Amino acid sequence: MAPRLIVVSNRVAVPGTDALRQAGGLAVAVNAALKRREGIWFGWSGRVAKDGAPPQPTVLRRQRRTFITLDLTNVDFQEYYNGFANRVLWPILHYRVDLAEFTSVELAGYLRVNALFANALSPFIQPDDVIWVHDYHLLSLAKELRALGHDNPIGFFLHIPCPPPDMLMVLPQHAETVGALTHYDLVGLQTEADADNLRRYFEIRHGIAGPTREAFEFGGSYVHVRAFPVGIDTARYAQVARNAVKSRLVKGLLDSLVGRRLILGVDRLDYSKGIPDRIQAFGRFLDTQPKWLGQVTFLQITPKSRAEVPEYIDIDRTVSTIVGQINGRHGDPAWTPIRYVNRSYSRASLAGLFRSAHIGLVTPLRDGMNLVAKEYVAAQDPEDPGVLVLSRFAGAAAELDGALIVNPHDVEAVAGAIGTALEMPLEERKERHAGMFAHLLTNDVDRWAELFLSALAEARQRPGLLSGLRSFTSPIGLSR
Repeated sequence: MAPRLIVVSNRVAVPGTDALRQAGGLAVAVNAALKRREGIWFGWSGRVAKDGAPPQPTVLRRQRRTFITLDLTNVDFQEYYNGFANRVLWPILHYRVDLAEFTSVELAGYLRVNALFANALSPFIQPDDVIWVHDYHLLSLAKELRALGHDNPIGFFLHIPCPPPDMLMVLPQHAETVGALTHYDLVGLQTEADADNLRRYFEIRHGIAGPTREAFEFGGSYVHVRAFPVGIDTARYAQVARNAVKSRLVKGLLDSLVGRRLILGVDRLDYSKGIPDRIQAFGRFLDTQPKWLGQVTFLQITPKSRAEVPEYIDIDRTVSTIVGQINGRHGDPAWTPIRYVNRSYSRASLAGLFRSAHIGLVTPLRDGMNLVAKEYVAAQDPEDPGVLVLSRFAGAAAELDGALIVNPHDVEAVAGAIGTALEMPLEERKERHAGMFAHLLTNDVDRWAELFLSALAEARQRPGLLSGLRSFTSPIGLSR
């Protein structure tokens, strides 16, 4: 029988709550890990409690799965989440050092909440449990658990990018956060480039590298660094998309287009997503290829997040201004070139929209993976698939070689790719889609979870060595 798995993340997608919807791709990944195991999912409840007595964990059991959540005080929420996690770590890990706003108070809050999580989780941990921690909010959690005497196998997965060591070391007291990853047995990252960046950081930190540079010794303990590109539930998503095109939402959209081709972008409102550049590129496309005026509609779905953070207020204002300028320049009473929507939709609704779109425009300036790109491919009709236009700076670009790969900073190139996608013959579209879909079908989220947990078990059994376990199958069939 497999040992019990404890998953720890910033948010917990408790059944019947808004957190289930908001957790998105992380929830899919965690559910895949817990699918065949008895387990616990531990993390923040999403609620902010009044300052006062320390919040106590809430336990909810559903069959073989236990959900344990913890409220945060307002001080903890501001310093740990709004402050250090999202105004320091997020920009630095997305290569935006210029946007990081560091204070020692917020670092203290971040470390305090990691310790709070460790202390709240500690009574629930059994000696044989395997612990899997997710994402940048909890870099120092293993260090805190080790200090409490827990010698369990502990793995960590970073869902967002890992920049080169010179950027990581811009972070004041980086040893307290990124450096604390050495207390994990295995650190997983989205791409080989991300993994190599962390390896170089560990070397600078005087880690003794093994022969493959996948294991590092720090004072007698070992940490392994591997790439595990996260997948999606490909087969199920394709089925959901087939059914969702019959929904009222999708039918209403298609009726409103009156035969026009649909270009679709779906992103949370964030400066890392390249939304202003993308919209400028669409405007340039209309400027330079006037034959498409009135023939295409660009729908950009962008739910707002972190609305109280100044950088997000600024980007919202910028995007709205650019959309207005392009619509004013090219629109007419019967046609609005860009539809800009600031609300969330269910995964099923998005699957139907993806399947209906002739082009999926996924052009982040930097992204760990970007599951929207994979979902767009999975949702397509294989007999008449759309075309994915994908940023070379998204982790998905290393796998989805059938996409049109672009530099999102190059407005002219993205505009040209839109024109190429619209003109692409059916047979070429089918060939490109078939290869990408086959790759996603093989390397789905279940395989990702199995590979990570197998590698964690092996790292624990043979701490200084790795067996060469393949992390995924590349688009052209070679191990990566």
